[in-house]
Amino acid sequence: MTARFQSLLDTPIGTVRILGGDDAITHIDFIDAGAASAQTDNALTRLARQQLSDYFAGQLRTFELPLAAEGTDFQRACWQALQTIPYGETRSYAEQAKLIQRLKAARAVGAANGANPIAIVVPCHRVIGKDGKLTGYASGVERKAWLLALERRGAAAL
Repeated sequence: MTARFQSLLDTPIGTVRILGGDDAITHIDFIDAGAASAQTDNALTRLARQQLSDYFAGQLRTFELPLAAEGTDFQRACWQALQTIPYGETRSYAEQAKLIQRLKAARAVGAANGANPIAIVVPCHRVIGKDGKLTGYASGVERKAWLLALERRGAAAL
């Protein structure tokens, strides 16, 4: 699916770009402030922008958006497993590998998470090292820490 529409959202941790077509969101990522072209949004990218805005305000825990991430079968299995991690919780790469029945694939799971084209909504930031340490995040470990802290505060308020 070709992304034809774009919405931008300024957040406390940078500008988020949302790309999508008529039927699904294809990409959500962080971009440099001046890197984006003008918004060419549609109803779906505006909905995603609103849901992300609510998430960053601590008012949304579950996204309801049609998604169409392109990747290999293995990557898509990893990304689907990410969506089972509850808001405010974390899992290790090894736990994710076990969930997709690939016990020895923790590093490959990490690589698939790094290729996740739909940040935040497909919550690869919720996967940490087996020792509990924050490890790689395509958008930067500082952003990962911020997102996890936001969710811990929100989960504590439940």
